[in-house]
Amino acid sequence: MVKCHTMQDVRREIDRVDRELVKLLAERQTYIEQAGRIKGSRDTVRDEARIEDVVQKVLAAAECAGLSGDIAEPVWRLLIEKSIEHEFAVFDAKPRATGTSD
Repeated sequence: MVKCHTMQDVRREIDRVDRELVKLLAERQTYIEQAGRIKGSRDTVRDEARIEDVVQKVLAAAECAGLSGDIAEPVWRLLIEKSIEHEFAVFDAKPRATGTSD
């Protein structure tokens, strides 16, 4: 972490961190897309138990890292909801097997 002396320093470092977050979120998105392609049933896209598991893991990691749970939890819940929306879109766009009649 860089010690900032001016608001310009603070803004530069926030912009740097944001660029890193974008890279990590893009990587996360690739796994969401893989899940959308792998899952065999649309009703498995939303998994309430998994959502709560992810949030609890994030809150534990946030506490260790010094991130406020008041920031972490709503951010991750929104991230999860947007990820589920994206996964539904990926799932719905994948080709469906069609039956053939011989």
